[in-house]
Amino acid sequence: MRFYLISDNVDTQMGMRLAGIDGVVVHEHAEVRDALLAAMEEKDIAVILITEKLVRLCGELVYDLKLNHKSPLIVEIPDRHATSNITENISKYIESAIGLKL
Repeated sequence: MRFYLISDNVDTQMGMRLAGIDGVVVHEHAEVRDALLAAMEEKDIAVILITEKLVRLCGELVYDLKLNHKSPLIVEIPDRHATSNITENISKYIESAIGLKL
């Protein structure tokens, strides 16, 4: 089983390649759709990593695939231009899950 990256920039792809993760760089809605659907068909891909910019571009498709397919797991990741605050999001999740404020 392996990871696969769908990214909107070469920097993220190169960083992931250094970690042994293959992937593709796409920019348009149709390219994202094609890359996601092709990755979903690969039986040896366990986790698809997709940058948050592409999730915003094709959110409806991504969430539909997440809800209607058991595998592979689709994980949204920040890229170097991340707009979300991961630490804040994790803290909110922990607080809501167990009632502990960090």
